[in-house]
Amino acid sequence: MRKTLKIALLASVSLAAPALADEPASPIIVTGHGLDDGPATPAYDVEIIGRDTITSSASGRIEDVLSSVAGFSQFRRSDSRSANPSAQGANLRALGGNAASRTLVLLDGVPVANPFFGYIPYSAIAPERIGSVRVTRGGGSGAFGSGAVAGTIEMTSAGPDQIGLLQGEALVNDRGETQASLTAAPKLGSGFLVASVQWDRGDGFWTTPKDQRVAASARAAYETLSGSLRAVAPISGDVEVQATVLAYGDSRSLRFKGADSTSEGQQASLRVVGRGQWQFDVLGYVQAQDFSNVVISSTSYRKTLDQHRTPTTAIGGKAELRPPVGGGHVLRLGTDVKLATGRLLEMPYSATTGLATAVRRAGGDQSDLGFYLQDDWTIGKVVLTAGGRADRWTIRNGFYRSVSPTSGAVTQDSAYADRSGWEGNARGGIVWKAAEAVSLRAAAYTGMRLPTLNELYRPYVVFPVTTNANPNLKPERLRGYEAGIDVTPITPLTLSLTAFDNRLKNAIANVTVATNTQQRQNVDAIRAKGIEASAALDLGTVRLDGSLAWTDSKVKAEGLALDGMRPAQVPRLSATATLAWIPREGWRFAATVRHTGAQFEDDREQYVLPAATTLDAYVQLPVAGPVSLVLRAENLTDETIVTRNQDGSMDLGVPRTIWAGMKVML
Repeated sequence: MRKTLKIALLASVSLAAPALADEPASPIIVTGHGLDDGPATPAYDVEIIGRDTITSSASGRIEDVLSSVAGFSQFRRSDSRSANPSAQGANLRALGGNAASRTLVLLDGVPVANPFFGYIPYSAIAPERIGSVRVTRGGGSGAFGSGAVAGTIEMTSAGPDQIGLLQGEALVNDRGETQASLTAAPKLGSGFLVASVQWDRGDGFWTTPKDQRVAASARAAYETLSGSLRAVAPISGDVEVQATVLAYGDSRSLRFKGADSTSEGQQASLRVVGRGQWQFDVLGYVQAQDFSNVVISSTSYRKTLDQHRTPTTAIGGKAELRPPVGGGHVLRLGTDVKLATGRLLEMPYSATTGLATAVRRAGGDQSDLGFYLQDDWTIGKVVLTAGGRADRWTIRNGFYRSVSPTSGAVTQDSAYADRSGWEGNARGGIVWKAAEAVSLRAAAYTGMRLPTLNELYRPYVVFPVTTNANPNLKPERLRGYEAGIDVTPITPLTLSLTAFDNRLKNAIANVTVATNTQQRQNVDAIRAKGIEASAALDLGTVRLDGSLAWTDSKVKAEGLALDGMRPAQVPRLSATATLAWIPREGWRFAATVRHTGAQFEDDREQYVLPAATTLDAYVQLPVAGPVSLVLRAENLTDETIVTRNQDGSMDLGVPRTIWAGMKVML
């Protein structure tokens, strides 16, 4: 893994070198970002997470940062130290119910979800590299709009102005686990380079409750190494090139000895942004990822499944043009494409004999070609926006093959019919500056998500429950609308309130079909409606940020037992609040309270995950020159967080954890 990381970083230097070789004679400012937001961005329910919040989470994990937006969720409550990677999707607005992401997650414009599974490689995204995060709840068309049925999370990398020349951090916690990172961001003429590496490791905590542990039980050990190299340089006075390489490797052990999983990946992108009269944004990327997983029986403690390899590749890109149409209009015309292929090799084992019972291979190919346009029109105190998108999708070469490991005899050989189609979607909205301190907004939208290759072709086991794939799954379709108000009653205080109603047609859910057996199926719909509220009070040295989401989410599945029930793993209420005190530059004292309401483990609402309220803390104190003392506390009150409940067999989330270390900023 380290060799792969080294090769990827050297490749990035080669890619960026031509752009850095010929510097212009006069200084030019580059941003490292894409084009500026359109004037109608406030028509949607948007929350911005700033760099101070990003770099001061108690865990140092990006999923912890995203949890500061109420309503954000993964399939399970575990973070990237103690969850199976394939369960770590990203969702908003109570449109969960399975492990795939219904929220589109972008890093500098590149979709980061694993192309086979749809999970987000959170451990690869070091918060120290991120400058800001914009979370837009609600689906709709637009650049890379396919898949954004619950919303979009856009992460933007930090540059030298935010990082400084050098920033490093090293911490250890009360269990002896370590976390270290180093980021350098030198300015090179009119451009800059950002090189970063992060390494986390530890024996982990007990996810199994004490009264359920056996001799085969194990702590949630983990080790993660990730590195990135990013070069930004001008081509001319208003055109810049951005080249990025990211490589990572992650290994974890969950619940039992030998229940090990690994994920690794490499990603490279090249982006050219023009900010002249004819603005443009052209981006291309390539991704290669792999995943493995071993399942251990909770009765015999033998290996029952070895998901040996899941190599996945994707190539894609986008091109957007903003012609100077004038008249208060910002017109966006664009196209994007993504081609993905994934294959699975796995071997089930007998829990009695320990011998392999089959060798199975499965996989397929997908593509999505989209065309979109959007126009934002400013008329005095009113901004109107409307956009449309057309997607041509294909699902091809799907197969499932099983052979005997001893005789080689074929026991199943299925080839699935190729499918394709066109999907049209649209969104529109309005923002009205009703008064100096009051803005009113409304929006309506549709969206689409293809089933992942994982949902189509890969069964999985969370012992003793087996969830089977379904090669006949249809694309999900979203229809939603919302209305909101943003108020600034006094300069330091901002309040926001949004009411929404979303309907996800053909929603893919894990449906119980027999004892300890589920299958992925399209249900009629998931209907989610609710309110989202946020508040921000900035008094300079004191800042308070709060967010709340309340949703009424129900499955519509006529004739099935889950009809009218709440989707699995979806709480009705979630809330978060952070109070920070910054008495002077370089100092920070912060406390974060999070509440997640009760939710159900399964589609039939048999097994409850109780509500949990946690308290985190963060302290940064300068001690000498560029060196600061950092103290962090996760789950300070040691709340019991149940992350899985299968008929009383439970997994737990992070217990009280205290970190201490040093931070250097030059």
